[in-house]
Amino acid sequence: MAKLSGANAILQSLIAHQVDTIFGLPGGQLDHFFDALYHTQNKVRFIGTRHEQGAAYMAFGYARSTGKVGTYVVVPGPGVLNTTAALCTAYACNSPVLCLTGQIPSHAIGKGAGELHELPDQLATLKSLTKWAARIEHPTHAPNLVAEAFKQMTTGRPRPVALEMAMDVMADQADVSLSSVESFKPVEPDSDIIADAAKEILAASRPMIYVGSGAIDAADEIQELAELIQAPVVSFRAGRGIVSDDHYLGFTLPMGHSYWPQVDMVIGIGSRMMEPLSHWGTDKNLKVVRIDIDPVEVNRINKPEYALVSDARITVRSLIDAVRKKIGNVRSREDEFRSLKAKIESSIRQVQPQVSYLEVIRQELPRDG
Repeated sequence: MAKLSGANAILQSLIAHQVDTIFGLPGGQLDHFFDALYHTQNKVRFIGTRHEQGAAYMAFGYARSTGKVGTYVVVPGPGVLNTTAALCTAYACNSPVLCLTGQIPSHAIGKGAGELHELPDQLATLKSLTKWAARIEHPTHAPNLVAEAFKQMTTGRPRPVALEMAMDVMADQADVSLSSVESFKPVEPDSDIIADAAKEILAASRPMIYVGSGAIDAADEIQELAELIQAPVVSFRAGRGIVSDDHYLGFTLPMGHSYWPQVDMVIGIGSRMMEPLSHWGTDKNLKVVRIDIDPVEVNRINKPEYALVSDARITVRSLIDAVRKKIGNVRSREDEFRSLKAKIESSIRQVQPQVSYLEVIRQELPRDG
């Protein structure tokens, strides 16, 4: 137990979850939170912005570039509404962003009395833009609700969440028990589905792997599987770099589209798969394996032959093990794929002068830039 203000209870709970950077903009409803921040400068770095939208996009960029939760804090009402474009971006890009916002005095919430920065129902607005949102109504509730926020962001499909606390609750003092940080085991795949999917992969003559942002942590395993079955790895925006473009199996979207008519098996990993399944066309001969942590996503466009609702890295490793047991010698298709890649790249270079600009930028950047 520790005697903490509501604001400090939130901050100490964030520190327990290894938050060391917060972006934001001060304001009257956050006075007590910024007072708590001032006294923890040795543990938490605050980066102030000139506009709330900047704070939220910085948190989004931080989450994208580090893989950790990006946290920002803004005043309620117009302050938090100014961040909603970034929240929507984080939602669309499956990024773990934590929105912290103040509230008008607790006795006035929902009364419509005209308090500064009052919204008709701020919490309902936040719930419509995030994976999960809650109001912390007492300092003692902060540790559990912060823990739930991190659980929502870091298990299942990662997406932004929001927490709000009224300005008077931020000032209130109480004996707060800081809960221990819970660790979560990744979701394991169904072994029977793994075995059946492996048989289908072994029977395919022209397999393809299609990846999105949900496959980022499985990059090594995906390249190993691709080399094992000689399948090109096609990436949409968020999947770029999972298999390098320099590798003969690393395909851009135009390359994948060109090769698609020959494909008889596609393995989708951490991707909505909108382009191939909705836009490129399917037929009865195409077999589909979907690997996704979101049970809704695997069946969203059409029902795949094999749906694995599980962690991408563990699932791909299980597929590799199952396939490797029975696979024979697979002929390298490097010459075929490098020829296709060169053909598509040549056609893209005809888009001038734009491509020449990009080539100069590419020359100046580090290779992994």
